[in-house]
Amino acid sequence: MFRIARHSHTTARRTPRRLLAATAAFLSLSFTGAALPHSASAATEPSGATVSATPASPQVPAGVTAGVAVFDRQTGTFTEQLAPAATFRSASVVKLLLALDFLWNRSPDTLPAADRTRLDVMLRSSQDAAANHYWSAYGGPAIVARMVTRLGLSDTAPPPAGYEGYWGYTAMSARDIVKTYRHILESAPAPVRDFVMERLRQSTRCASDAFDQHFGIAASFDRPWAVKQGWSGSYAKGNCGSGSTTAARGSDTSAPASVGAGDASVDLSRPALHTTGTVGTGDRSIVAVLTLHPDGTSYGKAYTDLGRLTRSLNVPGGTAPKGKWYGTWGQDVAVRREPVVGDNLLTRLPAGVEVLVGCQKKGQLVSVPPYTNDWWAYLPQYGGYVTNIYISHPDNQLPDVPLCTSTK
Repeated sequence: MFRIARHSHTTARRTPRRLLAATAAFLSLSFTGAALPHSASAATEPSGATVSATPASPQVPAGVTAGVAVFDRQTGTFTEQLAPAATFRSASVVKLLLALDFLWNRSPDTLPAADRTRLDVMLRSSQDAAANHYWSAYGGPAIVARMVTRLGLSDTAPPPAGYEGYWGYTAMSARDIVKTYRHILESAPAPVRDFVMERLRQSTRCASDAFDQHFGIAASFDRPWAVKQGWSGSYAKGNCGSGSTTAARGSDTSAPASVGAGDASVDLSRPALHTTGTVGTGDRSIVAVLTLHPDGTSYGKAYTDLGRLTRSLNVPGGTAPKGKWYGTWGQDVAVRREPVVGDNLLTRLPAGVEVLVGCQKKGQLVSVPPYTNDWWAYLPQYGGYVTNIYISHPDNQLPDVPLCTSTK
């Protein structure tokens, strides 16, 4: 984001996947939208794989280009570095620099109400309109130049010639993002530090453009965490939340419909997805994971691959959430407050995304021919349920997931 199973019956087994592969193209999913083949999950690791507390790292999924840096503030050392100086177009991560530049000689306590509102939605919900305002009003590329000098950034640069109006084309590296967070936490005036970090801790699941932005750090670790995410590319429109959206792309609609690869160091073309922020009590670890994905990658696939990479990292102070990771299938799969169909929609999943299943329980019988199922999976990171029909596993009841207690 950047600126200007089976035949209809109720037995305990689903139709084998080979039957689905032959018939899925003809299914109509009136419950949640257009069908994707049940065997075409975003997952490539075994379904129900347990999150490892001490993973081998880093594990970069096939086809993904990554720059990674994890800094342990307690020991003052990096625990992970993978191409830390490589530059990526920053997408919305540059909003950190826009906020810091505006707050450089200002106290958050004296800000006009309009600026407090803009900064709030820019940092929490990644609103592009707010970023457009600061970019246009305070010098555009000059903002980046000022922050490079102020923070001593090594790899950060304004958008390339011809794209000066597009703040999301600002180049940044993983190590420069670590420097940016270290400035916020260790050098910025306390009111600025608290203002920025408080908003990053309150990151909304649904961004202003209706994309689900709780990927990477936000999905890989239990709180406390704080995040500023970034996405850029021709992803399908967002559909996060219970309302409708007109967002058409994973980037600002004023950006060029297509661009070349830029200079040799900054790719402006391939889909980008970034997760940055802090993890653990006292913001112990600073994490920056920048990724580019093959052309045509779906948002759900990029979301899943970034999540797997992030979960593979050694992040001191981070605690992996309890549950099992499963692939999903289907377009705009509904997450519901209770395991019933009705007026209880919480949000919709990115197509084909991997989800953490905490427990399962029986609920309303749902029929999506040729599938019928009354088991529902509870997704703790969403606070709601999806019918097990859309979990990529051949059984109605997931064999390695506990039953939900009465409180879920």
